Amino acid sequence: MPAGFTAAALAERFALELIGDGGLVVSGVATLAHATAGQLSFLSNPRYRGQLADSQAGVVVMRAADAEDYAGTALLAADPYVAFARIAALFDPPPPLEPGIHASAVVHASASVDPGAQVDAFCSIGARSRIAAGAVIGPGCVIGDDCVVGEGSRLVARVTLVRRVRLGKRVLIHPGAVLGADGFGLAMDAGHWIKVPQQGGVLVGDDCEIGANTTIDRGAIEDTVLGDDVRLDNQIQIGHNVRIGAHTAMAGCAAVAGSATIGSYCLVGGAAGILGHLEVCDRVMITAMSLVTSSIREPGEYSSGTPLMPNREWRRNAARFRQLDTLARRVNAQDKPARDKED
Repeated sequence: MPAGFTAAALAERFALELIGDGGLVVSGVATLAHATAGQLSFLSNPRYRGQLADSQAGVVVMRAADAEDYAGTALLAADPYVAFARIAALFDPPPPLEPGIHASAVVHASASVDPGAQVDAFCSIGARSRIAAGAVIGPGCVIGDDCVVGEGSRLVARVTLVRRVRLGKRVLIHPGAVLGADGFGLAMDAGHWIKVPQQGGVLVGDDCEIGANTTIDRGAIEDTVLGDDVRLDNQIQIGHNVRIGAHTAMAGCAAVAGSATIGSYCLVGGAAGILGHLEVCDRVMITAMSLVTSSIREPGEYSSGTPLMPNREWRRNAARFRQLDTLARRVNAQDKPARDKED
């Protein structure tokens, strides 16, 4: 980890305006409430404006409007959160690449591992799979047959690529994720289920991130596809033949059923569900725990469900929900004579 950076060096590196002491050195990051003189923090949300005066942070990233009465050292940014994220990455570099194949790893004779790739202990790489230069296959990973791990991608630990999974460049996959398992394809015949063979694969674009214990099923015939820069949180389920557009992000425990299509630049909240064979257009935000039951064809923010309330009140309202259709029919019937008279 670097020893530290001066405020002036950070301003120059990230094209930010500096006010205050350019020689001040910071060696880490923290929140406004808990930062020390040797740390950098940020102010983005106006709700935390009151913490600025009492913060001990050596350097604070903020907007110019928030710095008018600030007596400390600041870096001015149009979007302080984005600037903070870029600076914070300096203090959390990835482990250095150590090319080579660990003695305990098992690599099929037909597989190809670039000399510049790193394969750690107790890994297995299947037939015809290819590991590109700069890729890291962390301890305990299983790479099945006919898989591709692109340049600079990192499988942190215990990641499984079951079969026919192709990762683009700089893909990051966290522990426990499983890509390329069978999709849930079944056909009923004379009272018994028949398994539908899952013959597709999984295609993941460049710069994607896939969270811990997330599962992405391979397609039944065609591939399940994630576009470039898709970000999936932990414990997400992506069904077979789903297509997710570039730059879309999904929070933990969301689920997408088979053959759904999600556009680019979408945001899906935690525990939200999207039913199968639906289409969600670009730039849609689905709030947490919503259930999408029909296609969304206009950009915007969408929600479903009821807000939290005391249980006794919720029970009363739930009982009334069941009567809504009867009530609507009654109101329409009462209004019909007036409407007919107007006509």
